[in-house]
Amino acid sequence: MTRFLDVPFLPEPDYVEFLNSRASHIDSVHFSLPGVRRMDSQAHSQAVASLDALAELLGQLSVEKKYVLLNSRFYGPAFLTDREKLGALTAALAKCIDQRVISGIVYCDHYLLQALSNAAPDLAEELEAVPGLNTMLDSQGKIDAHLAYIGETRFRPPTRIVLDRSLNRSLGKLAETARWCREGLPDLKLELVGNEGCLPYCPYRASHDAYIALDNLEGKSCSHEINNVLGCRQLLKKQPYRILQSPFIRPEDVDSYLYDVDIIKISGMNLNSAALRQIINAYISRSWKGNLLELLDTSRWLASELHVDNNALSFDFANMLSVCNNRCETCRFCMELFNSISHPLRKAAGNN
Repeated sequence: MTRFLDVPFLPEPDYVEFLNSRASHIDSVHFSLPGVRRMDSQAHSQAVASLDALAELLGQLSVEKKYVLLNSRFYGPAFLTDREKLGALTAALAKCIDQRVISGIVYCDHYLLQALSNAAPDLAEELEAVPGLNTMLDSQGKIDAHLAYIGETRFRPPTRIVLDRSLNRSLGKLAETARWCREGLPDLKLELVGNEGCLPYCPYRASHDAYIALDNLEGKSCSHEINNVLGCRQLLKKQPYRILQSPFIRPEDVDSYLYDVDIIKISGMNLNSAALRQIINAYISRSWKGNLLELLDTSRWLASELHVDNNALSFDFANMLSVCNNRCETCRFCMELFNSISHPLRKAAGNN
């Protein structure tokens, strides 16, 4: 049976048991480190009790590949040049290595990668450096460059890369990129994120990632409010049909993507274990007959207001959207399709 999923890891015994029961489908997991300082790219990551508790549960997991998320957009000079702070991070990584519960790190800030390589070269040699989703690897040039830059550090080269979400809706370019990788980098696994649910070519992304990084640096939580009032949330509230433009991969379409790539990444480090079980089961079974919004990570908040019937979408939905020119004012395809397969569940607050 093919192991084709990369899934979030939550340090909960029942969830570990669930993942083990699905281990024949799971290629890898990704997880956050405990601590006051958030090291990943999540705005509201769930707290982990302790490194010891995390390592113990990771050790019970019958999935070989385990990656820690150090994928914040940036960390700031005060952190990167502070030996004590870097030392705390390298000590945590060393403990995970000693207990054999880590394969590598997922990063976005190359300054961090170089800082860790300089501070703890022997440790770096034990870990893969995997470019995170927000490095936006969407071309042969970018892939080659990132692999070359990793080669300038002491980290091991990655055994997989996640391609940019835009390729989910550009099937010709996806096939071309995958073919190039197969020919030149045959040992490298290719991954696509399946259920993120963000806007296509999101105009807020770079700034949103920066605001999350600032929140993590300063111990605040302002990015959620900014996104709610000024960012993609307010846009989706006004134009919910745009969710169909999001480059998600439905469970029903998984096999067509696995022709070009090896792994589908499940997004949702901020979701609870019940939601993640539901999503993982849907992708394993290649079927979801419920609300499409309940599958998506960043758009799941809309599921309490709208029901979008995933089962009503055509079998060739991915192919149809692959020719989208994003000119909604003249096309209106997504608007009309959305209206035919969705209905409100309740009136949004303030619209009564």
